[in-house]
Amino acid sequence: MSIISLTTDFGGLYPAAMKAVILGINPEAQIVDVTHSIRQASIREGAFALYSLVPYFPAKSVHVGVVDPGVGTSRRALALKAGPEGEEQFFVGPDNGLMIPAARRLGDMEVYEITNREIMLNSEISATFHGRDIFAPVGARLSKGMPIETVGNRVSDFVNLDFENYGVDGQFLVGEVVYTDNFGNVITNIPEDAVLKFRTFGSQVEVNGRKVFFVQTYGFVGQGDALILIGSHGFLEIAINKGNAALQFGLRSGDTVTIKVL
Repeated sequence: MSIISLTTDFGGLYPAAMKAVILGINPEAQIVDVTHSIRQASIREGAFALYSLVPYFPAKSVHVGVVDPGVGTSRRALALKAGPEGEEQFFVGPDNGLMIPAARRLGDMEVYEITNREIMLNSEISATFHGRDIFAPVGARLSKGMPIETVGNRVSDFVNLDFENYGVDGQFLVGEVVYTDNFGNVITNIPEDAVLKFRTFGSQVEVNGRKVFFVQTYGFVGQGDALILIGSHGFLEIAINKGNAALQFGLRSGDTVTIKVL
C-alpha cells in the first residue's frame, strides 16, 4: 500500500479536495495528514514539520507539501527524490524551500521541475489551487510508481532553505523559532550538540533575559515553571511545565531566541 502525506496551511476545507484527487488516481493510497495547521504562509514552519517526521516514514512514501504564498506566480513546481537507492522517498510542492530540509535529511537528493501537463489534473490549472491541480495528482502518480523523470527536467537552481543559521557569540547562543506546537512549546533551530557544548542538564541559562533550567524533560521542574530541553526532534525547545511558553515568552515562528550561559 502506498503512503502519501499532506502538509499544508489550508485549515479545514481544502485538503479534502486534494484527497479526492489523490484517491481518484490511486484508490489504494493511504493518506497521512501531517498537519493542515501550519501558520498561514509560514514556509519555515511547514519545512520543519516535514523535516521532523520524514525519517519515520517507509521507503517510497510520497510527501505533498503546500505552504505556497507564491501560488500562481512564476515560482516553479517541483518533485524531489531523496534517500539511499532502494529506500527513496518523494516530495512534491512549490519551489520555495519547503521540502528541501526534509529531503536533504534523507540524503542523495534529486530535484525536478514539474512541467509535464499530462500528469496534472486537467488542462485548466487554477491560479490559486496548485495543491489540487498539480501537486496532488503528481504525488498520486508517483505513489503508483511513475518514474520521477516523467515530471520534467532535473534542476539545480532551486530555492534553498536550512535550519543551520544559528550563531555562537561568546557566552551566547542565538537562533530562531522554527515551530510552536499545540502545547505552546517553542522549538528553535539550535541543535542538541551546540547546546551540550555549553551546558549540562540541571544547569541554568537565560532565555531572552529570563532565567530557566536546562533539564531532560518537563517533569524536572515545578508546574508553571519555565525550562529548556532537547526535544524529540533534536533541537532546543523552550517550554512551560503544564503551560504555554509561546504565550509567556511572546515568541512565534521566525522570532530570534538568545540563550545566555550563566
